[in-house]
Amino acid sequence: MREELYRNGFIEIFTPKIIATATEGGAALFPVAYFGKEAYLAQSPQLYKELMAATFERVFEIAPAWRAEESDTPYHLAEFISIDIEMAFANYHTVMNILENVVKKAITVVKEECGKELKTIGYEPPDPKLPLKRFRYVDVVETLRSEGLSIDLGDDIGTPGLRIFSKVTNEELYFIIDWPSKAKPFYTMPKRGEEEFTESFDLNWRFLELASGSTRVHIKDLLVKRLREKGLNPNSFEYFIKWFDYGMPPHAGWGMGLGRLALMLTGARNIREVTLFPRDKKRLTP
Repeated sequence: MREELYRNGFIEIFTPKIIATATEGGAALFPVAYFGKEAYLAQSPQLYKELMAATFERVFEIAPAWRAEESDTPYHLAEFISIDIEMAFANYHTVMNILENVVKKAITVVKEECGKELKTIGYEPPDPKLPLKRFRYVDVVETLRSEGLSIDLGDDIGTPGLRIFSKVTNEELYFIIDWPSKAKPFYTMPKRGEEEFTESFDLNWRFLELASGSTRVHIKDLLVKRLREKGLNPNSFEYFIKWFDYGMPPHAGWGMGLGRLALMLTGARNIREVTLFPRDKKRLTP
């Protein structure tokens, strides 16, 4: 994956993992004792990679991230490796193309170099044809309603909904695009003329979300408005907002969990099977 990103002109960066403010809104934070100050473990490199994209145009990071979520499933960890990119002068369509090529490359390399191991475990990774299909959120909701699922516009599409949708469409790898504004973080750009929706996407493997991304807000007044709409205090993001005074280019990006990608590549049924020393709400050792 690094090779594919390097080939596309991306520069690898390393951002702080002890932060002062939340970046992902609803995701819970792990507090850290930091010399008498309030600090947290990073949920993602989101704000830092946006700032660096304004300087270097194309950046990526592969690094740990933490979410203090209560989810206790085969697909969630409290600590995980996240693959993140950010790209200036781009929109969500641009970075979707980058994402599907990165995933396709990973699948190709695993098949070429790990054929013996795949045969031993009796698993064949998917063989996606690019470009992957893009389904609008509103159309997915309509499909799920026709299948008898009770879901309203604006609701998240959870695992049960994704199971139904992937079965109905017979799609293994696919995008769901144009999500509702209330379902996405403050830095997500609303669609022009349809402000209740956003220029955003999720990449799913069957019923499992592998990655999410969007066009980002690059207008200061809109950023402040979005923060307030999400119940966040703009003063807490002053270090980020002030960069917009000097001009922030249009930009977009995505983040993908390495563990979930490994599930797809190996056919494992639990993310703990593809993670060294996994951390979840019940496990702190070894």
